[in-house]
Amino acid sequence: MTIHFQVPQEKIPAQGERSFLKIGDKSLALFNVAHQFYVIDDSCPHQGASLCGGKLEGKVIQCCAHGLRFDLTTGFLLNSTKLRVTSYPIEQVGELMFILINAGETYE
Repeated sequence: MTIHFQVPQEKIPAQGERSFLKIGDKSLALFNVAHQFYVIDDSCPHQGASLCGGKLEGKVIQCCAHGLRFDLTTGFLLNSTKLRVTSYPIEQVGELMFILINAGETYE
């Protein structure tokens, strides 16, 4: 079953910004890079540090704790296919934005 979580209008980040979202037991980071939106788990898969506050360079987010850098488009650690942060698709309908979360599954 896919859950369509409607992002509150005040949580949709402006271009170049990001926002933190809590959806049930999930903590997510929503990024707006050049008017393209990306959503990932806020927890770094290395040791669980928050990614939302990390350094953002283009489509790459750097973990504050140990400097690991993840591609927002794929969720993968740069130059690797072994370590990945879960990412989620976004659906936009007019002014509304929805994050699609499969119950019981992770998005790849």
